[in-house]
Amino acid sequence: MNVNLYDFELPEELIAQTPLLDRTASRLLTLNKETGEVAHHHFPHIIDVLQPGDTLILNDTRVLPARLFGTKADTGAKAEVLLLKNVEGDKWEALVKPGKKLRAGSVIVFSDELKAVINEVGEMGARTLTFEYNGIFQEILDRLGEMPLPPYIKETLDDRERYQTVYAKHEGSAAAPTAGLHFTDELLDQIRAKGVNIGFITLHVGLGTFRPMSVDMVEDHVMHEEYYSLSQETAELINQTKERGNKVFAVGTTSCRTLETVGSKFEDGVLQESSGWTSIFIYPGYSFKVIDGMLTNFHLPKSTLVMLVSALAGREHIMHAYEEAIKEKYRFFSFGDAMLIY
Repeated sequence: MNVNLYDFELPEELIAQTPLLDRTASRLLTLNKETGEVAHHHFPHIIDVLQPGDTLILNDTRVLPARLFGTKADTGAKAEVLLLKNVEGDKWEALVKPGKKLRAGSVIVFSDELKAVINEVGEMGARTLTFEYNGIFQEILDRLGEMPLPPYIKETLDDRERYQTVYAKHEGSAAAPTAGLHFTDELLDQIRAKGVNIGFITLHVGLGTFRPMSVDMVEDHVMHEEYYSLSQETAELINQTKERGNKVFAVGTTSCRTLETVGSKFEDGVLQESSGWTSIFIYPGYSFKVIDGMLTNFHLPKSTLVMLVSALAGREHIMHAYEEAIKEKYRFFSFGDAMLIY
């Protein structure tokens, strides 16, 4: 299956550069995955689609202020580090700029209290580095680090909490699970009041978010590993939903990938508490084991995320929905509008 099947033309002006003041003011395109029917709404309409007894699964990861700016200790040249995941202790996996200049043994100075030594060059150009510091690392990172906004966002983010979901809890992501940015506490309370269950998983978003596909054939792409955790409480919530014949909706591709990873571990279909690393790559032909629907933003052309939603709703339905979204001038990507596949 050729990657170009998932390409489309996107006018640059539709790439959302800043978040809306009101999280729930985003538009919502609904897509019936069976019929391909598309309808246009605003985000609070999600309450009308969800039914009592259904379950909504949210990713409660919290984004690290993971972008650090410093200088090479030996030359004073500028250097940039984007933290991806904590390997162990003070050792991290990261992306660096400029890549050719930052080899094993290089030392990057960020401040009088923080520096890092590059240990080795890993796969896809990632680096493993060890931090040396005075004080508490997390406090230093909060002071010196910036939010790791995607490269297509050129505007400065005034409020860093606007790149966090309102339910963000477990710090460790290099990017936000952006489908969840549309919720407020008030809207979540209204959803609960309708009798819809809300459960949480954790998946720390890593290198895969920043890595473009570099292959021609979809099947040749390899996803990067990301850490996930699903509690027994959430597992039981999903099991009970399935037993009742209600639907499970994943909020975002990260929640979807976590649930499907866990679902593939239990052949009887009954989920249990689970945690570990996942590199699951979902594309058309995949048979879903847990989710029935998904809330998601609009994704980059030829991305693994477009392929994931195509696996759920069918490539033709997704491409038609994207055509409609472009025609109706929906806002795309991280700070953009949402699509509910049901």
